[in-house]
Amino acid sequence: MGKQTSTSAPEERSATAKYAGGFPQTFGDFKDQFVTAENPTPQSIPPPKYGDQGIIGEKHVLIMVGLPARGKTHMAKRLCQYLRFFHGANTRVFNVGEYRRRDAGVGQTADYFTKENEEQRMKFARAALKDMIDFLFQEDSMSFLEQRGVDSGRVAIFDATNSTRERRRWLIEQIGTLPLKVLFIESICTDEAVVEKNVRMAKINNCDYSGVMTEEQAFKDFMQRVRNYEKEYEPMGSDDEVDLSFIKLIDCGRRVEFNRVHGFLLGRVAQFLSNMHATTCSIYLSRHGQSEYNSHGKIGGDSGLTPMGEAYAQKLAEFADRVITRDPENGEARPVRLWTSSLQRTKLTARHLKHDKVKTGGGKDWIQMAPRVLRNLDEIYAGVCDGMTYEEIRAAYPREYELRRQNKLSYRYPRGESYLDVIARLDPLVQELESYREDVLIVGHQGVLRLIYAYFAGLDRDEAATLSIPLNTVIKLTPRTHDCIEERVLLHDPSENQEPIDPPSY
Repeated sequence: MGKQTSTSAPEERSATAKYAGGFPQTFGDFKDQFVTAENPTPQSIPPPKYGDQGIIGEKHVLIMVGLPARGKTHMAKRLCQYLRFFHGANTRVFNVGEYRRRDAGVGQTADYFTKENEEQRMKFARAALKDMIDFLFQEDSMSFLEQRGVDSGRVAIFDATNSTRERRRWLIEQIGTLPLKVLFIESICTDEAVVEKNVRMAKINNCDYSGVMTEEQAFKDFMQRVRNYEKEYEPMGSDDEVDLSFIKLIDCGRRVEFNRVHGFLLGRVAQFLSNMHATTCSIYLSRHGQSEYNSHGKIGGDSGLTPMGEAYAQKLAEFADRVITRDPENGEARPVRLWTSSLQRTKLTARHLKHDKVKTGGGKDWIQMAPRVLRNLDEIYAGVCDGMTYEEIRAAYPREYELRRQNKLSYRYPRGESYLDVIARLDPLVQELESYREDVLIVGHQGVLRLIYAYFAGLDRDEAATLSIPLNTVIKLTPRTHDCIEERVLLHDPSENQEPIDPPSY
């Protein structure tokens, strides 16, 4: 038999006697079975699970379509991170522009992107396509499979304009006979102001122009490149393409059209893309103030705040009023959302935040930071270890302690959760975050915030379980196409008043 990991309580644990009559049905039963002198305020029930989700070895190709500066690369990169992080797929973007820069050098002007140079540019598409096929049919290493538990498949994203029917048919001819699923993703934008904004934000300082032209020269040249493509552009949806699977996203998701989109993964891709937009927003992450369990080194539970935790809660409210809810350019109030978990330490931390009425950009009334309580944000559930210290777990259940130390990502507490379980329940929340056009403050817990941070920072999920998310600190993340800007602000320094510091997380 192969090596097994524990997913149930160890036989030697005397605490299992609590479960002899089954899990409690009422709060009174819960108190009788779970409340002890060592764990006076336990977390009552585990958060909801969404089950194991994966694509079980299938291979998919997502082909981007559209004119330049329509957000294709942004979509490709966000999709790549989403599928890697939440579905465990081995995913890679093959950007034809990068092949052009690698093989032909940077600095091509708009004249290069004309029909006369089409055959030369096809060489880069062929090179990208060859590498893409090689990637799709490589074998995963055992370490990759062990990390995810199953073969979660491979996804290749072919990022180029692919703006003519001839080019799209050529792609189908090259890969249509291979054992994989193909989905075209077309981005259409009819708002010239949005296109110009995209060019100024993402194009004029890229490596084609940096150090070669002024910003205004680069803007004019890129807009000419767009016009060159417009002469040949053929949107999807004609009669000779109705047999293809495609999604059309029109004006940043204002309208979405689907054609022959089937299957679990493609359905998730469609849902994710429907939530995307081009507005750059920031996400503020804050752990709750120090809890009573924090001060004793206990994990889990549903305890209240210590005096130090209450001091942080008040400083967080001041910071939110002075910084988070203010437009950095004019200092005026701007709409911001607030999320907390259902556990009292996060709700107590957020209770001093102001809920003034402000106006949105469209003139509608907005309640500032209206509290939204989400059980999906509850801390990773430690099961029968809830309310114990790490030292107690190591002394009483050394095998469980060692299993967790060996693989923190996939280790599941006896009758509790693993980080992979938490990833599954965060999936719908991250899709909702992707849809927001306002900044969001999330007052949460270390384990959950580690995962949210890792996703938006572009990290692999096996890096998430050991990230530093300290108490008394606000982390601001601003995800962009090619990177994520991070700022950290320490609001309360325990050393100033010789207060106890949060014990380390193992």
